Amino acid sequence: MATEQQWLGLRAALAIGLAASLTHQVCLTLGLGDIPAAYGVVVGVLVVRPDFCRWPVLIYPVLMVIAGLSMVIGLSVRLMFPAGPEVWWFGVVGVLMQLLAVALPAKLALLTNVVAAAGVLPLLDPAATWTDWGHQLEAVAIGLAIGTALQWGLTPSGYGAPAPPSGPEGDDLPMPQRYRLALSSWSFWRKLVLTAFALTIGVGLGTQTPKYLYFGVVLLLNDSIGATLARVRDRMVGMSLGVLMPLLVFNTIGLNSVAVALAMGGTAAFVAALNLGPYLRTALISSGVAFAGYGPLVSWYIPNRWIDYLLGCALALLSGLLLFPDSALSRYRQLLERSDPSAREELARLYPAAREEASWLGQRLPTPP
Repeated sequence: MATEQQWLGLRAALAIGLAASLTHQVCLTLGLGDIPAAYGVVVGVLVVRPDFCRWPVLIYPVLMVIAGLSMVIGLSVRLMFPAGPEVWWFGVVGVLMQLLAVALPAKLALLTNVVAAAGVLPLLDPAATWTDWGHQLEAVAIGLAIGTALQWGLTPSGYGAPAPPSGPEGDDLPMPQRYRLALSSWSFWRKLVLTAFALTIGVGLGTQTPKYLYFGVVLLLNDSIGATLARVRDRMVGMSLGVLMPLLVFNTIGLNSVAVALAMGGTAAFVAALNLGPYLRTALISSGVAFAGYGPLVSWYIPNRWIDYLLGCALALLSGLLLFPDSALSRYRQLLERSDPSAREELARLYPAAREEASWLGQRLPTPP
């Protein structure tokens, strides 16, 4: 018998399917094009929270500004150097996005990956123009509006409370100090250099979709080994779940607004039925980014995308293990041995990454006091 959480997940799947279909249809009706429609679909389904908690109102204008600014930088670099090779565009824009992410306050840390991904979106289309940029922002706004409205309309009784804070409490460090700390950190420089050369490495390895090595580094490489391992596991499991429904739906009935609803809502329902809620967001991104704007699947795309993302995961892991490694598990155990009451907050912060490392090593880890 389905649990209450699974029923809630199925209700969220309905909202996600409707958000995908309506966003796709509205974007195409307004003549925004397939690629902006795909972006709108992805944003529309991601804004639906499976627990039906409501996002802070401020997140909507902030997301639009940050995504728009990141895309402006990416498109400006490409237009200023039209004869430049793609690997050079990705390297320059990737570095600029990492520097821009440092400027985000701690409470907006969840948008760090938005900055890294949005900056290179104009580089994926060699014919992108300022008009395309405007269409993409319109599609993002449409996705936000439709996804939010459907979540509010389908929120069950007793749910719909404001989402808990996602960032650390307290005052942020001044921006100059944040940059000084980042530029004095080996882990920051490690990610910065790898971001600049990730696409080049993918091209050098002869991969079919080298952009996924770039995404593997910028989205998965974290300061600690444990946090990187957790992101790699989430990405590979979520991506594997996310290709199944589009593979079935788009190759059966083609690509249209009904098919997009079935693929995205079906992915959400499939994840809920398997009780794999933590992987839902990655599965939806995988379904939407890969297929909503690119038509029915072709035989070469799925295996090559999966393999190339696996190579990106391997690059992130190897760099985290071999270049200035930082073990959250070691620091967690050192703090436990000290039995310092003032270290409780630090222990709680380290515990998820330390637990990930311990699970990969087959070890048990005591919970923080």
